[in-house]
Amino acid sequence: MNITEKQKRWLKKQVHHLKPVVTVGQHGISESVLAEIEIALAHHELLKIKINAGDREDRDAAIEVIRERTQADLISRIGNVAAFYRHNPEKRDPIEIPKL
Repeated sequence: MNITEKQKRWLKKQVHHLKPVVTVGQHGISESVLAEIEIALAHHELLKIKINAGDREDRDAAIEVIRERTQADLISRIGNVAAFYRHNPEKRDPIEIPKL
C-alpha cells in the first residue's frame, strides 16, 4: 500500500502519543528482534521502535533493515525513535487511514 505524504502526516499525529513497543539494543537487529517487530506490526499496525544502536549511521542502517524485512512504511524518525506502519486487513479493527 502506497501512503501519500498527507496520510503520513495523519499517521504521525496518531503515533505521537504512543510509547515504543520494541527496543533494539546495542547488539543491533537479530532474527528474534525482527520476529517481535513482525508480531507487533500484525497486532498494532502502527508502532514506535526505539533503536539504541551506536551512532546515527548504525541507527539508519537498522531502520532500513526493519523497513525492508517487514515491508512496513517508515512514518517518522526523531532521534533514536522510528515509527512504522503496515496495514493488516485481517485485524478485527484495522486503522482506517483517511483518503487525503
